[in-house]
Amino acid sequence: MKKALPIGITDYQELKSENYYAVDKTMMIYDFLKAQTKVTLITRPRRFGKTLNMSMMAEFFDITKDSKEIFKDTKIMETKYAAYLNQYPVIYLSFAGAKGSRYEIVKQIKLKIRDIYDRYEFIFTKLSRFKEDEYHKVVLSLMGIEDERLDNATNSLSFLMEQMQKYYNKKVMVFIDEYDTPFIEAHAGGFYDDIRQSLSSLLHNALKTSNSLQYGMLTGIQRVAKENIFSELNNLSVYTVGDEAYSKYFGFTTQETKELLEYYQMELNEEVKKMYDGYHIGNQDIYNPWSIINYAANKQLRPYWVNTSSNKMIKTAINEADKRFYQEYEQLIKEGKLDTWVWMETSFFEVSSTESLWGLLINAGYLTIEKIIDQTDGYCTIKVPNQELQREFRTLTSYHLHIDENELSRLFQSLIYERKEVFKQMYQEILLTLPSYHDLKDENSYHMMVLGMSAWLKAEYEIKSNQESGKGRSDIILKARNENKPSYVIEFKYTRDKKVDLKDLAKEAIDQIIDNRYDMGLKGRVIYIGLAHRQKQCEVLWRQKEG
Repeated sequence: MKKALPIGITDYQELKSENYYAVDKTMMIYDFLKAQTKVTLITRPRRFGKTLNMSMMAEFFDITKDSKEIFKDTKIMETKYAAYLNQYPVIYLSFAGAKGSRYEIVKQIKLKIRDIYDRYEFIFTKLSRFKEDEYHKVVLSLMGIEDERLDNATNSLSFLMEQMQKYYNKKVMVFIDEYDTPFIEAHAGGFYDDIRQSLSSLLHNALKTSNSLQYGMLTGIQRVAKENIFSELNNLSVYTVGDEAYSKYFGFTTQETKELLEYYQMELNEEVKKMYDGYHIGNQDIYNPWSIINYAANKQLRPYWVNTSSNKMIKTAINEADKRFYQEYEQLIKEGKLDTWVWMETSFFEVSSTESLWGLLINAGYLTIEKIIDQTDGYCTIKVPNQELQREFRTLTSYHLHIDENELSRLFQSLIYERKEVFKQMYQEILLTLPSYHDLKDENSYHMMVLGMSAWLKAEYEIKSNQESGKGRSDIILKARNENKPSYVIEFKYTRDKKVDLKDLAKEAIDQIIDNRYDMGLKGRVIYIGLAHRQKQCEVLWRQKEG
């Protein structure tokens, strides 16, 4: 009987005890101990195994547990660090649930810390008078989950660590998963400044000034609150998706993906690679484990990651982006990749720049680094990783253009299924509702608008813009990937003259396509579309290639 697929399993003990399919990532423990870094921060996208790995780390070191059976068949037990099994007091926290309002964020953080205090209640039985007073103050602060205050609990972790060290005579391992979630949520909710200082102090006191810390590890999407948490912490190491260290431990390598699919009598073929491959983390080609596991369970090639990840953080950032980002975003859609400067270790919420926004999109898993051109300056080639992420970029593009996602869907479905009248109607309706960002002031305005929308068609069409074809440069060519679908050649015209008949202008666009042979190299059926504009007025002419 085949092992069950670990869909939604984030607890390492459950993974190993209940006979789920498990990919051995335990050599991450080896690298962690070998590095001897006081505090390690690893940034990875959601659903890339951060929580499961942090649970594994906590399970391995936890002095209150006997984990021999769980780790008996793993790679770490073949190394000298097997002796570290269950040898340290451990604090393991996840801030993944610290979302929503300020009240909910503070409440969830306090509840998580309260749970640890409950678990280690036995270590507080022999406190000195002064430490007992401090203990009662901490407990009182954690009891007050209704007051939206975190500033009175900023010593709760460091005090707990101090008492754990005294009880066990060993320093403490601290693992905090999704540490940046409350920062991101607070920024999106508009109360970042209200909560930043107390959150920073909580972590600062545990990870920087505490003498009871052995080693600490944090995971999240990005590095935040740099000045308050990490300043003067000389032994801090930050590993983003651009770094080689720890690169093979989050997500599945190509070999791990191949072995998993073969175990369930499936194949890692080209179609699977197009849908889910494309992430580059350090020196590794990595697959999103959530997508692969769900594909193995459902045996259907469809997006899985995008159905689980909130893009509220990305939308908030895009709202704050400058004009240069929008110009580069349109170039990314146009070319399929982009050479640009990327800041990976700076939070967009602290330094709102185009460079840090590209870094956020990469750290969050929406884009990947194809090539590092200049390591010193952070100049890279970035791209959308795969077809699964193309679907998410449809949502972001509609948001970027301030157009309803359903309207864009109907517009391009009308192209795919050759619904000429529907396409014309939907295009005219979109023009009427389009905001002033594009200004619609010349032919290029409409060209770039449609090009941005064309991100919706990446899976079905190869998109070319302003590329030489025939005897000139066509505006947009949509080359069908499936021979049963038609290819499209689209030409734009614009006039301010109210005397010009837009129907005649649309015909002029079609004639230009034919005369300049923009359809050269296109096989099968080809449809020409002439789009003539005057501000938000439009005429659409649709003609199929003869012969």
